[in-house]
Amino acid sequence: MRKALMIGAAVGIAAATLLRSIPIHAEPVVDFYRGRTLHLLIGYGPGGGYDIYGRLVAEFLPRHLPGNPRIIAQNMPGAGSFVAAKYIYDVAPKDGTVLGSLAQTLALDSMTNTSLDVAKMPYIGRVVTNIDVGVALPKSGIKSFEDVRAKQYSVGASGGGSTTVLFPTALKTYAGAKFKLVRGYSGTSDILLAMERGEVDIVGAYGLPGILASHAGWVQHGETTLLFQAALKRHRFLAHVPTLPELALSDEGRECCARQRVLAKSAVPFSPPRACRRRGCALCEPRFARCSRMRISLPHARGES
Repeated sequence: MRKALMIGAAVGIAAATLLRSIPIHAEPVVDFYRGRTLHLLIGYGPGGGYDIYGRLVAEFLPRHLPGNPRIIAQNMPGAGSFVAAKYIYDVAPKDGTVLGSLAQTLALDSMTNTSLDVAKMPYIGRVVTNIDVGVALPKSGIKSFEDVRAKQYSVGASGGGSTTVLFPTALKTYAGAKFKLVRGYSGTSDILLAMERGEVDIVGAYGLPGILASHAGWVQHGETTLLFQAALKRHRFLAHVPTLPELALSDEGRECCARQRVLAKSAVPFSPPRACRRRGCALCEPRFARCSRMRISLPHARGES
């Protein structure tokens, strides 16, 4: 089994396992990591939720790995993080020194792209429960979801089966949204810049933790139009924002929109060793949580939850 460490996003960002081929006895593991430099590949550009959480993990995880190795975070955007995933899977050294902060839809992507077997990348922890939100800036003129049913608007998207593609497509199919997807952006931050330039009107999936970290006024003061939230029930911070199933126009649509979210949350298989899972849960330590809550919401969880 491959030795690459993996941080994926079952929802948001998750810490993944030290795979079974690395010894779990104390001294061999200490010897393995002492003096090592690990690399954490972030599958999106700087400034988004994956980048924020990935860099937090890079800061705190070394304190809980035997031998206290150093972790360097590096952005590798492309194809909804599939570029980074494939690099880890096919190219990166198989010596336990590579990590990844990857799309929460990676398991769904791998169902149609069989060149990547996510079953070989088990997870041991989840740093955050993410809710993706559709956002339109005031300059777009959009006031509510009814506006996108009445007129066509452009939606910035990355690639592959990323949430920036999945959620707008589901709403176009089942909720009557007149969305025109503009693909090819490297990630949320790139799409936000495109919105500022007037290239697109909407970002179709911006994680709530990232919004709270970088644009808290959007939620707290209503500085933008929040069109939808990819959740089964409304988040307490987004009580006025409809969920995907609420916006669907038929029973079939409501069922499909609900499954979009459930699949994104639960489709990643795992079977990590207990010793490795305990190390991943160290990310829930008080200092990590306090640091995160100063910037973002942090409902962390074990990998099996």
